[in-house]
Amino acid sequence: MTSLLSSSIFVAGHRGMVGGALVRALQAGGHQQVLTAAREELDLVRQSSVEAWFEKHRPEVVIVAAAKVGGIHANHTYPADFLYDNLMIASNCVHAAYKVGVRRLLFLGSSCIYPRLAPQPMPEDSLLTGPLEVTNEAYAVAKIAGLKLCQHYRAQHGVLFHSAMPTNLYGPGDNYHPQNSHVIPALLRRFHEAKRQQLPQVVVWGTGTPRREFLHVDDLAQGIVHLLEAPNPPDWVNLGYGDDITIRELAETVKSVVGYEGELAFDATKPDGTPRKLMDVSRMTALGWKPRIDIRTGLEEAYADFRKANEAHTVREG
Repeated sequence: MTSLLSSSIFVAGHRGMVGGALVRALQAGGHQQVLTAAREELDLVRQSSVEAWFEKHRPEVVIVAAAKVGGIHANHTYPADFLYDNLMIASNCVHAAYKVGVRRLLFLGSSCIYPRLAPQPMPEDSLLTGPLEVTNEAYAVAKIAGLKLCQHYRAQHGVLFHSAMPTNLYGPGDNYHPQNSHVIPALLRRFHEAKRQQLPQVVVWGTGTPRREFLHVDDLAQGIVHLLEAPNPPDWVNLGYGDDITIRELAETVKSVVGYEGELAFDATKPDGTPRKLMDVSRMTALGWKPRIDIRTGLEEAYADFRKANEAHTVREG
């Protein structure tokens, strides 16, 4: 089989946090044929656009890191958009890759595919064993569909299409939209602005009791490269940090990293989401990979990246 190093690799979604980290990791590893496409050139939601691009460029390896993403507020407010766009991205990329003979495809899902009350830590086998968390059900359904597409194309057509399910991610290039961002960028921005404006208090949604697992996006990128080098990977594998913290602990750590000296409060009238989301990463560990960036170090790097972008007026907000 052709080695990964000498293959042409298409990273779908290279402008996002995950796609950007993947491009950095591949280029740092010596990969010379990393393909990317701006939305003006390739609209992943349109089948004709995707099939034409794949036919023209014929990549050997595809990583589907593109997705419409957001936090609890965005998922709950725009469920139809999240379901439609992510279904189309998955369906179009998987089928176009099959049609042009892509030899390997890795689809990126999410830990939210698992049932709301899945066993903790969540094993891969818990998929479809119970109801999903209602606040991100639309996104989860689309990601499950993408995972199943890869599984069934592999079974029916013999192609090496497989998936990785990342836990909650953060790091350089994150989305800092005031309402639609995930919890870490939302907290970093809120504490930063509270410090700058000398506000006496920062209020965090929910009770602070849910537990969450967080993985630095550069660790994720290294894990994906490692997975792509596995000769016979599972149909899907969890890719996480292997440990979790409460939202209160996270908020206190962000407060410390930013250097905010005001009070921290929690608004229990706002939704908490899933009580706990810790992934069972034993399959990935058995493949010989584990993360390297601890949460404090990762938050310091993420905050430094945010401050740099903020000063340059290039903070991503969408």
